[in-house]
Amino acid sequence: MKTSSGSEYFEEEKLGKPYDIKILKRLWPFIRPYRAWLICSCVLIVLITLIDLSVPYITKIAIDSYIVPELGNRIKPSGAEPKIRFLSIHISDPDTDRIVRKYPDRFRVEGGYAMIPFDDLPELERKDIVILRKNDLSGVGFAALIFLFAVSVSFALNFLQFMIMEYTGQKVMHDLRMRLFSHIQSLSPAFFTRNPVGRLVTRVTNDVQNMQEVFGSMIVFIFKDMLLILGVTLILFDIDRKLAMISLAVIPFILISSVTFANQAREAFRIMRVKVAEINTRFSETISGIKIVQLFRLEMKNYRDFEALNHDHYSAGIRQIRVFAVFLRFMGFLDVFVIAIVIFYGGTGVLSGSMSLGALVAFIAYIKMFFGPIRDLAQKYNIMQNAMSSAERILLLLDSQEKLPAGGPLQLTTDHKPLTIEMTDVSFAYVEEETVLKGISLKVRAGEAVAVVGPTGSGKTSLINLIIRFYDPVSGRVSINGRDIRESDISDLRSKMALVTQDPFLFSGTIRENIFHGVSRSQAPTREQERREEYILTASNCKLLVDRLPDGLDTELSEGGASISSGERQLISIARAFARDPYLIILDEATSYIDSETEVNIQEALANLMRNRTSVIVAHRLSTTRHADRIIVLHKGRIIETGTHESLMKLRGFYFKLNQLQG
Repeated sequence: MKTSSGSEYFEEEKLGKPYDIKILKRLWPFIRPYRAWLICSCVLIVLITLIDLSVPYITKIAIDSYIVPELGNRIKPSGAEPKIRFLSIHISDPDTDRIVRKYPDRFRVEGGYAMIPFDDLPELERKDIVILRKNDLSGVGFAALIFLFAVSVSFALNFLQFMIMEYTGQKVMHDLRMRLFSHIQSLSPAFFTRNPVGRLVTRVTNDVQNMQEVFGSMIVFIFKDMLLILGVTLILFDIDRKLAMISLAVIPFILISSVTFANQAREAFRIMRVKVAEINTRFSETISGIKIVQLFRLEMKNYRDFEALNHDHYSAGIRQIRVFAVFLRFMGFLDVFVIAIVIFYGGTGVLSGSMSLGALVAFIAYIKMFFGPIRDLAQKYNIMQNAMSSAERILLLLDSQEKLPAGGPLQLTTDHKPLTIEMTDVSFAYVEEETVLKGISLKVRAGEAVAVVGPTGSGKTSLINLIIRFYDPVSGRVSINGRDIRESDISDLRSKMALVTQDPFLFSGTIRENIFHGVSRSQAPTREQERREEYILTASNCKLLVDRLPDGLDTELSEGGASISSGERQLISIARAFARDPYLIILDEATSYIDSETEVNIQEALANLMRNRTSVIVAHRLSTTRHADRIIVLHKGRIIETGTHESLMKLRGFYFKLNQLQG
């Protein structure tokens, strides 16, 4: 989506209807490196499906050939003789020949086989029946062994396929999460002013996790279910074409209910994803502002707001469950209805002799197997919609290109010299028609310390943001050493600068990791590194702080450095700037929130930091500007006065009035 200024942001509720195939195509680059594993999994799926399809057929063979064999299974009757259930045995065996002779009026002998209707078997002695059916008993045992073998192989292949796809899914999720993290880091600060932290955290955590089902199992298992449905359909027509056509007449009802379910489930899942992001955002804001919440007694209001969000999420979840439950119950009804039809028509066929009992049993098993994948697809569609809702937002985030254009590497002299900064007729606005800076032209010479002062909202921080290139000007040019910074590589440009803010941010970790980025506790510093650390800590007045801590530089800090005072955080941030050995120092009123005693230490550290470097100082306390080489006074986005402290005081203009107000 676009703001009035044309910048991108995420409007959760405004997403259009996505097309799953298009989304999957967009996700293919993340799967491509692991396509060999995917192909291997597909091959295993084909083998598993073939084995699963063979199991009911093994049952059919066992019933028709051994348990309740028919005449037509062993001897083709002549003419149009109906299929009657017969026990057919070869009379070459002495035991069977003796039994046939024992009951001459029961057996019919033809072509070396003796046949007796199953209805006559109860009239024979039990020991004779066992002898006659010994081949059938061995056949049943063999069929059972084949059945167990097929199930065992299927189990082993399923286990192997599951492990392969879980491994592939984890690898794809790892790559996707790293891609998201890298992309988010590359976006400009303007992007983060319009997108809550909780929403972005949801993208990298919950949404990526939701998509694991797609990569880990969904794609291949949907392929398996489709293959199983196709295989079952072919086998049903092979067993009995007429009964198959009657049974599968419910397919139009299945398609209609599936489309209806898909549309309703899509909307329910989309609402749920929106509400999850809003819950995360609300929770993140509450934790970040817990002091304000408790100070102004906002707990109950916050509770009611969160309760409303939570209820909306609950309602969307209930709606999704209701849709899913209705669909499954309807599919269950169709399943039972079709089985009832099969039992009626198939049972009639068995009684009339047009269908074997084994074929009927296998047909019922295949019908249940036919509806099993459809239920699985519905359940997987449930998960798929959740994943696709997440994929929409992940891709929207990846599509966001709110980045400042990169140029070539900044050309600087090889020796360490201060930078020259120049602004030429610069205008800037965060939002269209709300200009913050208007026609700014100034030059900061190499090694010069320039202070920027003015009332709140005059554009001081915006000026700093342009120099650091957090933003580009709407018009005009910002140059360093005579070169437009838009032609410079951003990383190279910022590597020459250091920023010390009024409320410095520290990362959770050790003091060493915060000052010397990339150096962990496990890395033992060399002698040269130790000397450099000693110099930086001394010059930044941070040594006393480090020395009194039990673990020194390896002292762990909590998130944001909340475990130490604001003055101590400021000293650490100055040491961090020292460690970069920058060409340009930018101070955003580094002494605003500290006491007078700590301010002396910080001012001394800042003086050491600024020595022989170009410095730009945003000052709220005018007392900190008196030693600047030059002072620039901003008012309503324009430069209205420039000069030293003494000259501006003599001028008795706007700067003089500011001093008078601060007393």
